[in-house]
Amino acid sequence: MNLFKLKSVSGARSLWMILVGVAAIVMFSGFWSGKTVDQQRADRLQSSNETLQLLYKHAPEAKEMIANSYGYAAFSNVGVNLVLLSAEGGTGVAHDNKTGKKTYMNMASGGVGFGLGIKDFRAIFLFENKAVFDRFVNEGWEANAQADAAAKLADKGDAINLAITVAPGIRLYKLTQNGLALQATIQGTKYWKDAEMNK
Repeated sequence: MNLFKLKSVSGARSLWMILVGVAAIVMFSGFWSGKTVDQQRADRLQSSNETLQLLYKHAPEAKEMIANSYGYAAFSNVGVNLVLLSAEGGTGVAHDNKTGKKTYMNMASGGVGFGLGIKDFRAIFLFENKAVFDRFVNEGWEANAQADAAAKLADKGDAINLAITVAPGIRLYKLTQNGLALQATIQGTKYWKDAEMNK
């Protein structure tokens, strides 16, 4: 009986997480905006550019790092926490520095947590090579427990390297309107190609 209850709770929690994820996608995508696909693409490109400018403002060295990467992906997302329910969803654009090709993407996560409020987060991923970039874009990516990390001191001096390694060949800048986040908490967040936007 106890095992059955445990499985039921686990199954209910998985279903709840799926529903939260779907809700996040609907809430934070352009689904209800009434805009055309071309208008939504333009909005995403503008948001991606604004995210990069915000990053360069707080971490000027990031401009050279992005230029030297195989590619990057900039996401603008909103985290919502309503007492016991939390959800995070948004959109982004992945840019191949070698070909100039842009891929429109989505991201979402959901969970249980205390609090009340809305938080605006931005995320910029840097990809070391074509293999990790293509895998992220074409297969999607889900951050696991090992992806959560804190910024480490750089090799020289006391400068802080704020591009956090979250997976082999993938580094991440995570920021808010107030600046760079010294810790990236992205466990359970999924990133995937937006089929409609990439037609």
